[in-house]
Amino acid sequence: MSIISYIRTIPDYPKKGVQFRDITTLLLDARGLKKFVDDFSSRYANAGIDKIAVIEARGFLVGAPLAYVLGCGLVPIRKKGKLPGKTIGQDYLLEYGSDRIEVHDDAILPGQKILLIDDLLATGGTALAAASLIEKSGGKIHEFAFLVDLPDLGGHQKLREKGYSVFTLCEFAGE
Repeated sequence: MSIISYIRTIPDYPKKGVQFRDITTLLLDARGLKKFVDDFSSRYANAGIDKIAVIEARGFLVGAPLAYVLGCGLVPIRKKGKLPGKTIGQDYLLEYGSDRIEVHDDAILPGQKILLIDDLLATGGTALAAASLIEKSGGKIHEFAFLVDLPDLGGHQKLREKGYSVFTLCEFAGE
């Protein structure tokens, strides 16, 4: 069974015209959960990943089991003010306004190989901001990995244009 079959589409959420790709149905199904962890872990088993960086909040759900299987650390990238220690931050633009994400300043050591993972790739703005944090810390991005790509929103192309490698398990194009 493909990963896409485990993902539910909720029409008109959070607003009319949006097709929300809900990964909770994948997480609820033991076979779906195992499949995505197996698919990612087989890709990265011999990549020498030092840490997996995950973007709040659904990235935590997909990155944590993979970090466990790969035997590497997990670096949470969170919204401003959510981490208790000293942080570095990065502002980024949203459709209407801006936001800021942060990481602990000691979470990534210079030269560490980082896999950046999240549940879904849309416009790529948050992923690029996270990449900036990793690079400010001296980390080297091995690859971006996502469960779902929405190619019509251009994030995949933006990341590739910046020279990053991108891997996704499935995509929802033209919907």
